[in-house]
Amino acid sequence: MFRRTVIVEVQVRDNNVDQALRALKKKMQREGLYREMRMRRHYEKPSERRAREKAEAIRRYRKLMRKRAERDEV
Repeated sequence: MFRRTVIVEVQVRDNNVDQALRALKKKMQREGLYREMRMRRHYEKPSERRAREKAEAIRRYRKLMRKRAERDEV
């Protein structure tokens, strides 16, 4: 299994650290780093990981089908 290396950088302009921090948080959210950190807090057994990934795939598929049904309905 390969590891994905994500480097997130933001520029601090005019000593505005608050704005840079907001930009950093937004980028981390978009990259999925918060979710990954939450997942890595505890060890997840391979069987649990497979079950979670299968459930996520089912949720994604159902959401896609709902969107298609809405689109076709209108």
